[in-house]
Amino acid sequence: MTKTGVSTSTARSHASELPVDGSPITSEPQDPAGAARLRDANFVIVTGMSGSGKGSVLKAFEDLGYFCVDNLPVDLIPKFAELCRTSGEISRAALVVDIREGEALRRFPAMFRQFRQEMPAILVFLQASDEVLVRRFSETRRPHPLGSNLTLRQGIAAERKALAAICKLADLVIDTGQFNVHELKHFIGEQFHSAADERSMLISCVSFGYRYGVPPDSDLVFDVRFLPNPNYIPKFKHLSGKHASVARYIRSFEQTQEFTTRITDLLSYLIPHYIREGKSYLTIAFGCTGGRHRSVMMAETISKNLGGRGFMTKVLHRDVGK
Repeated sequence: MTKTGVSTSTARSHASELPVDGSPITSEPQDPAGAARLRDANFVIVTGMSGSGKGSVLKAFEDLGYFCVDNLPVDLIPKFAELCRTSGEISRAALVVDIREGEALRRFPAMFRQFRQEMPAILVFLQASDEVLVRRFSETRRPHPLGSNLTLRQGIAAERKALAAICKLADLVIDTGQFNVHELKHFIGEQFHSAADERSMLISCVSFGYRYGVPPDSDLVFDVRFLPNPNYIPKFKHLSGKHASVARYIRSFEQTQEFTTRITDLLSYLIPHYIREGKSYLTIAFGCTGGRHRSVMMAETISKNLGGRGFMTKVLHRDVGK
């Protein structure tokens, strides 16, 4: 099935219809063009069943750098989109529209068809089986938004019927019953992260001396005390690892070169995964005995290597002056 350029799995060919019982119909883009369209999406509308995880998905988009709005009135969507388009501060936006709109939700299908002709947009529909939704409402002890005149199961059935026309317009339908919160966040990150996202994390390369303690805010710590120590060479003792002659001495050893290559490759692999999990900054600490020579040289080198691969980096030498 192809919807506005997003091809979904043939095995789930009924993703454009919302089953009465809420059976799983998760659809994912299978062709490269469709997947790229999700990753390049600048305006995403999230909708679906109450209790299906729209709040969690909106938080996942926020972690991806989207400007997020919950429960925006249908009639304000075009105005909000125009504001995003003309704003120099909002490059990507995601919003939630759902049954809380009441009667105004009936206008959404016609509005969205017209809106998508004027501005590229992705519509994500979240759903789950009746059993999953009943369990979630029971766990949270919150009433169904359709009110207290209906039983919970009657409210769920009425909501499915009211949302059926919207589901048919969806580019991506996700059955959230097969995910926990962390898995759902990861799935959204996999579908919508862009190439630019993988370079957006701020990476701090910090040098320190073990005699002064490990930096408490470190995410990753590498002990470089196995490298030859320039401190025992008189001409290097009062210099730091930033000095060209000291750095050249440390780099002259085979283990230094191999360690630098391996750590750079490891971090280049890890960083995109950290970003997809929602991290916006990463602190990498390199420690030697006093924090003056080896750790300083390594922090400078790794920062430069990662910067050369397109990542945003900065360097901090905590103990170099002690």
